[in-house]
Amino acid sequence: MNNLVAIVGRPNVGKSTLFNRLTQSRQAIITDIAGTTRDRLYGKATWNGLEFSLVDTGGWIVSSDDVLEDEINKQVTIAIEEADVILLVVDVMNGLTDLDSVAAQMLRRSGKPVVVVANKADNFNIGHQSAEFYSLGLGDPFNVSSINGSGTGDLLDFVVSKLNRDKEVEELADIPKFAIVGRPNSGKSSLVNSLLDEERNIVTDIAGTTRDSIHTRYSKFGMDFYLIDTAGIRKKGKVNEDLEYFSVIRSIRVIEEADVCILLLDATRGIESQDLNIVSLIQKNSKGLVVFVNKWDIAEDKSQEAFKMFEKTIKFRLAPFTDFPIVFGSALTKQRILKLMDVAKEVYEHRKTRIPTSKLNEVLLPMIDATPPPSNKGKYINVKYITQLRDTQIPSFVFFCNLPQYIKEPYKRFVENRIRENWNLSGTPINVFFREK
Repeated sequence: MNNLVAIVGRPNVGKSTLFNRLTQSRQAIITDIAGTTRDRLYGKATWNGLEFSLVDTGGWIVSSDDVLEDEINKQVTIAIEEADVILLVVDVMNGLTDLDSVAAQMLRRSGKPVVVVANKADNFNIGHQSAEFYSLGLGDPFNVSSINGSGTGDLLDFVVSKLNRDKEVEELADIPKFAIVGRPNSGKSSLVNSLLDEERNIVTDIAGTTRDSIHTRYSKFGMDFYLIDTAGIRKKGKVNEDLEYFSVIRSIRVIEEADVCILLLDATRGIESQDLNIVSLIQKNSKGLVVFVNKWDIAEDKSQEAFKMFEKTIKFRLAPFTDFPIVFGSALTKQRILKLMDVAKEVYEHRKTRIPTSKLNEVLLPMIDATPPPSNKGKYINVKYITQLRDTQIPSFVFFCNLPQYIKEPYKRFVENRIRENWNLSGTPINVFFREK
């Protein structure tokens, strides 16, 4: 599992620009969807051969300084709980502010490695002004310019020196690892508690790479799997549970370790923008997906029509990825929770699907001949051969053709849909590549 580096700081100090610089691309968790107030950013960075996860929040739009300070405090509290290294970003041009001091005071007490990043030091003269940040008591400030990249190499050298290069999860048996994720109050705690009932022969609790990450082995009713949980799922966190950032940063930990993620939706509230954030995280990490519509026992309308409409709405909101199982039930009454685990096991098996090359060519080539890729500038694309790559995390297929550069995204989706129609790959993402023969 990757180390986690959190970027904190007041608004307008250049956190997102620094994030983009370190990840070398803007990796927003979610696109611009109505109802989303701000972007959460999550990505991977690599330096000196060490990969780590990077998480950032967008700024807050607030009218009161008191509210702003409260939000900064929440963000810092979460970073202290979850991150391995914390980057406190400050603005050299504007100088030290009260909000910077409040954040630094909390971080000093945490005992976590904290790096002061004096951003916007776009030239040597401005860099001299960073001396005032020594008063934060967090060591040497690193002068960087997120815009032009100066100073980021030294910063990254220092950050990776503070990360644990041996951060590997204890070797676990080769059995499925399921993570239960979802926004606060969707019923995660109830589902975990229902599954981990003391009477149900829980075999072991294996601590993971941090104090918060726990692999619990469940062996009963013919099932055998690890349930990946965090302390934040089992007990109420120290910060306000309705904070979206809290939900996302906690989800990163469990999603990265899991094979299949079980996303809980609240039947009384439907699917919301934060659920889409978490699904996007699952897809970025190429994990299997099962949706569990919880609290179905207290839904106002439990008719067949309501059931179908709910299912249709979920698939519409998560499009274009719609090939995943949906289970309706109740964590509290234990309705269909064993069926949910059966379905998650099936998705785990789908991730390991191997399709013979002869079958792929026999089934797909005639379909491609009947509906070939659109010609481009008078040039026609001929797909000659199809094979599945070996030893990949998810099923990955290569289509060899004469002009792969002219294949557009809609045609890739067309091909993926044909694969899914002919082989059961429900719940798992797949990769489709076009390569020159």
